[in-house]
Amino acid sequence: MPFSTLDYLVIATYILLLIAVAYLAKKRGQQSLDDYFAGGKNLPWWLVGVSMVATTFAADTPLAITGIIASEGIAGNWFWWSWMISGLLTVFIYAKLWKRADVLTDCEFIELRYGGKPASFLRGFRALYFAFPFNCVIMGWVTVGMAKVMSVITGASQWEIIIILYGMTAIYIAISGLWGVVVTDFIQFFIAMIGSIALAYFAVDHVGGLGELKSKLGSVVDYDILSLNPFSSPEIPIVTALIWVGMAWWAAWYPGSEPGGGGYIAQRMFSAKDERNAVGGTLLFNIANYAIRPWPWILVALVSLVVFPELTDKEAGYPMMMAEVLPVGWFGLLCVAFLSAFVSTISTQLNWGTSYVINDFYARFIIREDEFASPEDAQRHYVLISRIATIVMAGIAIVVSYFFDSVKGGWEFILSLSAGIGGVMLLRWFWWRINAWSEISAMIAATTGAIVSKFLMLEFAESMILTTSFSTAVWMIVTFVTSPEKEETLTSYFRQVRPMGKGWKPYSNGELSNDRLVPALLDVLLSIIAIVFFLLGIGELFFGNLFLGMSLLVGGSIAIWHVVRKI
Repeated sequence: MPFSTLDYLVIATYILLLIAVAYLAKKRGQQSLDDYFAGGKNLPWWLVGVSMVATTFAADTPLAITGIIASEGIAGNWFWWSWMISGLLTVFIYAKLWKRADVLTDCEFIELRYGGKPASFLRGFRALYFAFPFNCVIMGWVTVGMAKVMSVITGASQWEIIIILYGMTAIYIAISGLWGVVVTDFIQFFIAMIGSIALAYFAVDHVGGLGELKSKLGSVVDYDILSLNPFSSPEIPIVTALIWVGMAWWAAWYPGSEPGGGGYIAQRMFSAKDERNAVGGTLLFNIANYAIRPWPWILVALVSLVVFPELTDKEAGYPMMMAEVLPVGWFGLLCVAFLSAFVSTISTQLNWGTSYVINDFYARFIIREDEFASPEDAQRHYVLISRIATIVMAGIAIVVSYFFDSVKGGWEFILSLSAGIGGVMLLRWFWWRINAWSEISAMIAATTGAIVSKFLMLEFAESMILTTSFSTAVWMIVTFVTSPEKEETLTSYFRQVRPMGKGWKPYSNGELSNDRLVPALLDVLLSIIAIVFFLLGIGELFFGNLFLGMSLLVGGSIAIWHVVRKI
């Protein structure tokens, strides 16, 4: 479908919006790393939460979901829906702890929790490891997703699109910092949601409505593609479903769903004005991410299977639906929606990755603050280097994107590479015996297990089991054969963070945390029930029983109300 004048006008308006926000962010002032990487640490919960959602609303996500549904049905989405367990544990257990830590990055937290040279090494190594291999891989698959969309709807070369998009985004984030990111995230989320819902409406109407869609799907697949039960789908092996629901959410590191929180989710929690806003923002993120966003993508994916049944690259079905069904004006809005999704994700990844490079490596090991004439001079220098590092990291991400052709493949690669380190991430807050060597050994063992799994050509589920089992065994053994952290380190950590439970009793001087584990876990359970009820309820409204769908939505609303009223 060719662009009309109205489409070009919509796109130009969006670009002018980015320029305006970048100008305001620059004028607002970014005199320190706290300003540049944490927005001054005074953001409200609604801005924090929507920014998290917008970041995970990447251009690659609807494409990946389209590919998942084509191969495994709607139930295949439990591959990522299961991460809600980790996300909700972060809300009710870890968000307060992260805010109390009062650091700029989760890598900086390492030298609060551990001490000595092992902690220093771990902080620097983890910063570079996640800033470059991991972060650039993430940006690589996000870029592939966006390039597929733009190639389908514009006919331009993927590489032309990638270079233009990165050039625009890198310059924008280098100028605006995190404050500019979260402000545009807020606007971009609503643009992307409106666009996604509109595309779903036009797509379903294109095939004659939901009833007709359900009927036509029967001629495309020979199983219940609409089922949300991963254990009943013939396309999903039982062991794979068990890995999704029972292991992936706690065992592996994945951006936005890190066990115990971390990465850019931790960055957003650091940027909140207080603990309550950190908790509220993270809860809003999980509800919106898992309960509100998926269905518009799902509907378009289902329609694409009917309209393009012979399509080889099923992920491309989503952007092809845009070109197939969108009227003038809406086509431009959907292009802006995808551009918004891409910019929000890449800007966060660049800002977050650069925060590791500058705060946890450059300022920690290369040029320390005490080497400058004044703290103000140091901060100005660090902000300047941060801008330069942002541009450099964007260039590396462009190169990495060359090696990706499947979005879901990138998801599975990251999960396999980090399988097993999640146990350390969860327990280090509560078990004093874990030390810096525990984390170091877990990372080395996970990478080793992933390489071995690749050499043995194991399937995803087999790789997860092997790598998680191996790395968990390694870090547990290392924990007990190495010395614990020094008493002063553990005592200082407890006094600042005040983790719940009795695991820190030897270092608490009798002053245990006021937070309670059992009520927090009950809130996690109620929130999981609410989100699952929302997912099932919306599905029933679309394809099943009106009464059952409304009942599920009411039940989910009651469950989440019991949680929210206590925050």
